[in-house]
Amino acid sequence: MILTLDIGNTNIKTALFDGAEMKHYWRISTSPSRSSDEYGMIMLNLFRHGGVSEKDVEGIMVSSVVPTVNFTIEHMCQTYFSMLPMFVAPGIKTGIHIKYDNPKELGSDRIANAVACWELYGGPCIFIDFGTATSFGVLSAKGEFLGGAIVPGLKVTSDAIVERTAKLPRFELIKPQSAIGKNTVSNLQSGILYGHIGMVKYLIKRMKEEIGSDCRVIATGGMALLVKDDAPEINVLDGLLTLKGLRLIYEKNR
Repeated sequence: MILTLDIGNTNIKTALFDGAEMKHYWRISTSPSRSSDEYGMIMLNLFRHGGVSEKDVEGIMVSSVVPTVNFTIEHMCQTYFSMLPMFVAPGIKTGIHIKYDNPKELGSDRIANAVACWELYGGPCIFIDFGTATSFGVLSAKGEFLGGAIVPGLKVTSDAIVERTAKLPRFELIKPQSAIGKNTVSNLQSGILYGHIGMVKYLIKRMKEEIGSDCRVIATGGMALLVKDDAPEINVLDGLLTLKGLRLIYEKNR
């Protein structure tokens, strides 16, 4: 089986694949202060709970946007799984032509998303990852990564407005019943959520115009569910897109 880890700013999403079938999926909070042993014990406990053995893992594929955690995770894999993980890094085979000014700047999670979209849904397409940041990526009909856009995610935006203002209260990120809020909390919810949805819809429209054709739009990430119902432009919701892409990259490099 193949173990995949997507190390994000907030969570480490991890899945265990048997071929193309995902057997287990877990989330662990990302913490630079955790040791390799702490991560190792968490992983072993998750494996035990899932009724699988770490000895069943034949390969590990990792994407990371938190460089300070990489050595810890690598050490954990060596100690608890007796193998070196592969990281999505320059030089790894992806099957995607990255038409970026500097391809080394492209985040490994976005590379994994691009690979999964190309293999599973084809091009041209737009993929959106609603995580700590909301990132857009565009694939051409030839499987070229053309570029994209990055904006602050919903949680980052909501935290920032509360932290940088004296009187605005903390609030739950849920969709209010109407765009016209009747109190401070519903005003904040409306502005953050419907404003974000409006931004998403406009960027999709603008990107389609620049591609020169209609295309499929794929969404992933923890906050995608808050946006999907009000953005019919999104055709597919795939919460495991990045992890699927990591499995595909592993198969290309094994």
